[in-house]
Amino acid sequence: MNNDVSAPSIDHRASTTRRRTSVRATAAGAIGNMLEQYDNVIYAFSAVTLSALFFPSADATAGLLATFAVFAAGFLARPVGAIIFGHMGDKHGRKITLYWSVLLMAICTTAIGVLPTYEQIGVIAPFLLVVIRLGQGIATAGETAGSATFIVEHAPVHRRGFLGSWQQVSSASGFLLASLVSLLMAFLFDQETLLAWAWRLPFLVGILTGVVAIWLRLGMEETPSYKKLEATEAIANKRSPVIRAIAQHPVAIVKAVGFVTLWAIGYYYFLTYIPTFLKTVAGVNPQDAQFSNLLAIVLFAILIPVFGALSDRIGRKPLLITASVGFLLVSWPMMLVLEHGSIAAAYGFQTLTAALLAAYAGPGPAALAELFPAEVRFSAMSLGWNISNTLFGGTAPFIATALIVGTGGNSAAGFIGVGAALISLIVILTMKETSRKPLD
Repeated sequence: MNNDVSAPSIDHRASTTRRRTSVRATAAGAIGNMLEQYDNVIYAFSAVTLSALFFPSADATAGLLATFAVFAAGFLARPVGAIIFGHMGDKHGRKITLYWSVLLMAICTTAIGVLPTYEQIGVIAPFLLVVIRLGQGIATAGETAGSATFIVEHAPVHRRGFLGSWQQVSSASGFLLASLVSLLMAFLFDQETLLAWAWRLPFLVGILTGVVAIWLRLGMEETPSYKKLEATEAIANKRSPVIRAIAQHPVAIVKAVGFVTLWAIGYYYFLTYIPTFLKTVAGVNPQDAQFSNLLAIVLFAILIPVFGALSDRIGRKPLLITASVGFLLVSWPMMLVLEHGSIAAAYGFQTLTAALLAAYAGPGPAALAELFPAEVRFSAMSLGWNISNTLFGGTAPFIATALIVGTGGNSAAGFIGVGAALISLIVILTMKETSRKPLD
């Protein structure tokens, strides 16, 4: 009789413990990722100011292009970061890898905050800025795929979409924090004060974000998937996980690159470049441009877990297909309308794209993790995620600006969204539904 009572009690306690562990893992992975995303994105939101400080030119557009080129340079380092941190994550564990990624990002962001400008040290200033952005790119490569892997591997099968979506909530929150700081800077300081010294403040916050993120990750447990690999000695005496991932799963990695294409464009074109477009091209008041972007990111962050949870019920593919088709239809018309500087259009279209992107980002981390086995998951996800961000994410603002300059038509930038949506839609149609299948 005692055995009949105690067995369910033991199962209940074990289930409760697993649930609490998955929630703690989600919090540790997500909050650390949020702070690191802030460090990465604050550069883009400071583009106009940085162009004047590090790339002074009689042609403001040329200076802005140079600033976005440096932003893109950070993405060129991401495949390198994917190899370094992917190897660490699959060979030495998810947990220790996430410590190092956030520490590197904190150091690089703080370095921008103390960097002398072009006026102070000449051409050495933009050179150093490029070096630091490369370091940020390497750090971000480890964090994005690493935090997604860590959260999804801790999640139970019926909650992978929902818990995995919090990795994207944290990314959106990093954008939100950067947007809030940018808005606050615009209200507190005039342009002269910003150029004199105040521009450094958002980057010096990197010290605080690094300390907080490392503290949050103290005491994290390694994921169940990685513990199983350790227990079966699947990690020992084998060639590099990155080499294995490329040799054994090339098609899945290519799919991951295509899958992330719309994701990357969504963040770095629709959520990052559009405020700059509204200010510099459409002539919208800077405060209105920033605030409409802020509203869109808030909506985005709220809707992500809703769509993540929905993907656990109806599957990943219906939501991913809907979002891709939505971007395919609205990307060019949106730019055609926004170029006229309508504040109402700025709010309306940014709200619409935020909802579509949330439908993609919600199920995204789980869908991507489900493409790969545990022994190469960190490496393979890092490669796919970061190659795509290098090709399409970091270059999006630069290409958009170059298209406008080259064609003379402001709406030409909208074809970036059309192309990204088409690539991702084709990939999604070839993917299997994996929402209810075991992860390993």
